[in-house]
Formats: sequence, structure tokens, C-alpha cells
Amino acid sequence: MLVGPVFTREVVTAPRRARLFISRAAYVLALLVLMCTAWLVLAGTQTISAVGDVARFGSSLFPLLACIQLALAVFFSALLAASAVSQEKDRRTLILLLLTNLTNSELVLGKLLASLLNVLVLLAAALPLLMLSALLGGIGFDQIARVMAVTVASALAAGSLGSTLALWREKTFQTLALTTLAIVFWLAGWEIVRAGVLGAAPVGIACEEWASWFSPWRAMLDAVRPMVSDSVGGTVVSVVPAFAAIAVGISVLLNLIAIGRVRVWNPSRQAHAGQDVGATQESIWGAQHDLARDEAAQDEARPDVSVHAAPGKLRRVWNNPILWRETRTWAYGRKVLVIRAAYLVLFALAAVVLHQTIEGAAAGGRDVSREIPVAATALIPLFLLSLMLINAMAVTSITTERDGRSLDLLLVTDLTAKEIIFGKLGGVFYNTKEMVILPLLLIGYLRWAGGITTENLIYLMGGLTVINLFGAVTGIHVGMNYFNSRSAIAVSQGTLFFLTLGIVTCMWILFAFRGSFPMQLQPFLAFMLGGGVGLYLALGGRHHSRAIALAAFGCPIATFYAITCFLLDPPHTLAMFSVVVITYAFTTAAMLVPALHAFDVEMEGR
Repeated sequence: MLVGPVFTREVVTAPRRARLFISRAAYVLALLVLMCTAWLVLAGTQTISAVGDVARFGSSLFPLLACIQLALAVFFSALLAASAVSQEKDRRTLILLLLTNLTNSELVLGKLLASLLNVLVLLAAALPLLMLSALLGGIGFDQIARVMAVTVASALAAGSLGSTLALWREKTFQTLALTTLAIVFWLAGWEIVRAGVLGAAPVGIACEEWASWFSPWRAMLDAVRPMVSDSVGGTVVSVVPAFAAIAVGISVLLNLIAIGRVRVWNPSRQAHAGQDVGATQESIWGAQHDLARDEAAQDEARPDVSVHAAPGKLRRVWNNPILWRETRTWAYGRKVLVIRAAYLVLFALAAVVLHQTIEGAAAGGRDVSREIPVAATALIPLFLLSLMLINAMAVTSITTERDGRSLDLLLVTDLTAKEIIFGKLGGVFYNTKEMVILPLLLIGYLRWAGGITTENLIYLMGGLTVINLFGAVTGIHVGMNYFNSRSAIAVSQGTLFFLTLGIVTCMWILFAFRGSFPMQLQPFLAFMLGGGVGLYLALGGRHHSRAIALAAFGCPIATFYAITCFLLDPPHTLAMFSVVVITYAFTTAAMLVPALHAFDVEMEGR
């Protein structure tokens, strides 16, 4: 039975689903297309006349493949593990599992390994391709082994984190947001340590070594480097074994906590108090206080005394009850305040880095505008984090309704599609207002400090607003078109993640192999075509639409054009802004207009 019937069932049933084989083939094909694209870009811009040129290409491409695989493994391990447990909670099936004779370890480890099965299969499928890349030269098999060790250990730690948080928290959005924030703190925290904020050698160990031991990013950068001899003649020791041991230790600790607390955290306090899981949220005074309050309210609520039997004063519902519920109640739980506090901490760190960079440039007599690219390294992760949290709020606002069987009730009321969609969107932006407003304030500070012009201020604010709207509408659209909540969350978050990863990869290749634009355009056509197919399958695969098809295949081309405009010297900012805004605004409209007019929701059995 391996680690229990939960994992055994997944092992037995996974090969019966076609998506396991499709995803495995698509992943390896995507890596192969990326290798071929990079080779065609190199061959079209440089003359290859010796074996050493091919070896240098292999040694340059291998770190890119390793970092992409690490990002995918960490992201999807945490996402799939968290969504797998959250789906059980939303559908009220986790309580049924707790009523069986499953032990805590069988339940926790079974769900964790079952959710990581797809990720581990993809890593195993990509291993022969990495071995094949070693034939180009410049790469040793020991490097490949270290890269796989870092990737698997990081995936296990990220999956354990997502699973533990999902077993602890009640709401799906809380789980996704806390998991994302924890991973960001994991990566950014050790970058801060490496920068020497805590000293050059805390506890007698160099800060660079601390970061390499605990940060998967730094461990991967160490893994891709060949082991060479130093000036004394000794071999440099890799930090990969230390990182792998620490990552596995963190995974064991998280799972031990989950195993020990799974039946304490679940069922929730609401169920212990005799309430339905979907009923009113527990107050800050605790379950016993709420139970006594409700009993007192029931005693006082007699027909001859008052017609308002619910505890508390009567509250008037707005004309749009969806918007009222999303903004005036704790629809996503009171722990949303913890998420906001964690985001404020990250915002403060980014603001401090930006301020110190600008003040340092001014004190040194340097041009502030030339220091902005350095300061942007702290802003870009904050912007991406905000986009992912907005999207997570949007998709879970639909999936939670479906899993709680309340979406069926909404569909039989007299609420119009516009009231439901705009109510959900209004609730999304209200509950994530910090993620929307604070990045705009940082952009305004850049203008006030003289780092950017008024024209660039308009470009940044306008572009960020359009992208945030695109992320929210994507979450609503995907949540409506996928009946399975786990699939909806994976597709919605994965779409934005792959768009970001594709942009970074494209910029890396263009920057590494500079040359003629016509020579670079042709190799990237296959890369953009694959991106268009993937985007169309994600957004329009369930319900075909010509507008979504046009947007899906137009986004990669427009994004590639915007990247080339950005890399020009000087950059063509107006062209880049216009293309990005028009493309993603059209894509947003292509998803939003059918939802407002038809409100076609994927239901069970369709």
C-alpha cells in the first residue's frame, strides 16, 4: 500500500487519464523547442566554426533549463498540494476521510505524494533530455545530478508547505495566498541575508553560504557550476548536499506538524460549534462565545417580540447582494488580515530598497534615472506577487461557490449575469486593494524622486492597471469554465505563471544571443506558436471563441514585439505600451463580454 490507500489510488488511476501522458509529452516538447529556438538564434547571429562554440552554447543553455525546471517544480508542487487539500475541504469530503480508519500519516503523506506525483513524473520525463544536452559539451553528468537533487528537494519542501497550510486554513484563498507569500519570503529573505543585512558572517558563517544552504535559487546557481579546483589544488565542495538535507529536514518537520495537528485543525471550529461549515464566520472571541451568543439570540427571538431572529443589528443588503457579501462580510475569512499584513511587510522591504537606491545615487552625485534598473529588481517581484494574489482571489471566488453548492442557488435566482460578474470583480479588487494601490504608490514615488518621467509614469500605471484587470478577469473566466476546482486553480495561476516565465525566457535568449532582429524572429515563431496554443487551450479549450483564439495567438506575438522594443537602445516605450495595453485589454474583453451576456458556467455532467 506504499504510504496508504490515498496515494495508492492516485498511482492506480493516474495512468488512466490521458492528461498525464499529454502533460508529460508537452513538457518535454516545450523544453526541446526552447533548446532548438536558442540554437537557431545562436546559429543565425554568430558563426559556429569549432566544437568549443557548441560546448559554450551547452554550458550557457543548461543553467536556463535548470532554472526554468526549478521554477516550475516549486510553483506547481506548492499549488497542486495546496489546491488538492483545499478542494477536499470545500467539497466537505475531508471530514469523510477523517471518519475512516486512515491514520494521520496515511492521510497527510498520501495527499502530499498524490499531488506531487504529476510533478515527479514530469521531472523524470525531462531527465533524458538533460542527459542529451550533456552531449553538446560543457556540461558534466555530476552537474545534472546536482540539479535534479536541488529540484526534487525544493519541490518536496514547497509541496509540504502547501499541504500543511491547506490542512491548517479553512478558506482556499487563504491557503493559496499564504503559500505564495511563504515562498516569496523563502526566496527574498535569504537574498536579504546574502546582501549582508544581518552582517557579513552571522554565527561565524559567511552570509553567502547561509543563502546557498537555505535558498533553492542560490543552491541551483551553485549546482549548475562545474566543480573545479581552486588555486591550492583542492576541489571546491558543492553546497547541494547541505541544501538537500536542509530541504528534506524542513519537509519532514512540516509533515510531522501536519500529522500531529490534522485532527485538531479539522473539522473547523465552526463544525465543532454546531454550525454548518458554510455558515456565518466565527468571531474573534472564539467558538464557545459564538455558541452562547447564538443560543441567547434564539431565546430572545420570539415571534411576539421581534421578527429579526439573527444575532446583531439588522443590516440592509445592497441592490447587488453579490457585491455586498464580497465587501461587507468576512466572505474569505478573518485570516485575510494576516495575508494583508504579510504583503505590507514585503511592500515595506521593496520600498526601503527603492529608497536606499535612490538616496545612494543622489548622495554619490549619480544620475537617479540610471539607478532605476537596479532598484526595479525589488519592484518586479512585488508586482508579480500582486498579480498572482489578485488572480487567486478571483478564481477562488468562483470555485468556492461551486464546491459549496451555492453557485447552483445563484443561477436560479433573479440575479443577472452582470450583477454576478461585476459583483465578484468588485469584491476581488476591494479585498485586494492593497495589492492594487500600493504598487501604484511606489511608481508615484519613482516620479517624485526624479527616477522616471511623467510619460513613463503614465505608461507604468496604465500598463499595471490593465494587467491587474486581465489577471482578475482571467480568474473569473477560468473559474466559470472548469468544473473541477483543482484544475481551475492550476490553469488560472499557471496561465499567468507561464506568461511571466515565457517573457523572462524570451528576454534571456534575446539578451544572451544578440544580433539581427530578422534572424531572431524566425526561430521564435515556433516558440510563440506553442505559447499561443497553450493559451488558447487554457482560456478557450472548453468553450470555443474566435475572439479568444485571436487573443491567444496574438498575445505571444505582441509580447515578443514589446520585449524587442524594450531591449532597443533607446527603448521604444510608446510602442511597447500601446501594444501591451491594446493586446491585453482585447483579451480581457474577449473573456468578459461572453460572461456578461451568456454567463455560461461549467456544471457537473456537461
